[in-house]
Amino acid sequence: MKARDYWVKTLIKIADPVLSNLEQRTLKEKMPSIEGRNREAFTHLEALGRLLAGMAPWLESSQKGKEEELRNKYASMARAAIDAATDPDSPDYMNFKKEKGDQPVVDAAFLAHAIVRAPNELLGKLDKRVKNNLIQAFYDTREIRPYFCNWLLFSAMIEAALFAMGEEYDSMRVDFALKQHEQWYLGDGIYGDGVDFHWDYYNSFVIQPMLVDIIRVLGNQYEDWGNLEQSVNKRAQRYAAIQERLISPEGTFPPIGRSLVYRTGVFQLLAQMALQDNLPEEVLPAQVRCALTAVIKGMLEAPGTYDENGWLRLGFYGHQPDIAEPYIAIGSLYLCSTVFLPLGLSSEDEFWKGEDRDWTAKKLWSGANMKNDHALY
Repeated sequence: MKARDYWVKTLIKIADPVLSNLEQRTLKEKMPSIEGRNREAFTHLEALGRLLAGMAPWLESSQKGKEEELRNKYASMARAAIDAATDPDSPDYMNFKKEKGDQPVVDAAFLAHAIVRAPNELLGKLDKRVKNNLIQAFYDTREIRPYFCNWLLFSAMIEAALFAMGEEYDSMRVDFALKQHEQWYLGDGIYGDGVDFHWDYYNSFVIQPMLVDIIRVLGNQYEDWGNLEQSVNKRAQRYAAIQERLISPEGTFPPIGRSLVYRTGVFQLLAQMALQDNLPEEVLPAQVRCALTAVIKGMLEAPGTYDENGWLRLGFYGHQPDIAEPYIAIGSLYLCSTVFLPLGLSSEDEFWKGEDRDWTAKKLWSGANMKNDHALY
């Protein structure tokens, strides 16, 4: 099976339980919960927002033949899912408000990121009623004050989506997030998560993908925002180089830090740089394809990854419930979809058409002679 066909098949396997149930408005009835975690107020929006954040570029693309039929089908399902989630009369109406906790701003932001990544399929083709419901849902999150860490970007991403929807946006929420992350930049492509350094993958789960796209959407609104674009993209490019080097010859990587149950979501930033043609010069698109395919096969084919109905289960490699933090619910796990961002590229793109290549670690550990790595500055 060609790599692209495998990626599409795997993404659909992940997406089906979420989107098919939302299309039928049975998500809250059918989606499993985790006893004792008290995350029922948040888990459904987590599943929708995180899944669509990864699917969006593929849904927004134009493909050929059978894949185009599938893409069109799932784009329609995604719009139906957004309707089910934002319609106050829907049994699957989701929580975007503070009344039960602060979490909704997080996953509304992932949904907002999906809108920004697919402005035609997930916004332009929405019925006016659904669009208005979605706008109101995003406005509802404004009563939530984000924590002083990567959460600032959640509020900023929601404002970026409102701007893309033709609505008034709060420039102060955006400005605070951008300026504060400049203060938290540590060097060599790495941001702190707040005032402290965390040795984890939040630079890829949240920080750099959202920074890149917020500035892409809003950079022309203020000169100082636009002036950040080059440095933000260079830092993202450097972090993508680091991520590519972390993938071992076997397709494994270090299990470091929080939220490891997001699995392949660890490589969202590397996938995004491939999608946006911003890979480092020394990292060829085909070697990223091969590296990420090895990661996807290793993680998402591990026994125990899915339950008998196809829902994701807690774990890093298979079913490992003890590795999940208390804030994790089943819906949280769908951030794994963000590794599939390059499906937004044409099947004729070099990422997909280039001949198979070894990635950096595989080359070095086989004895290949390569240039040395070096810091960004």
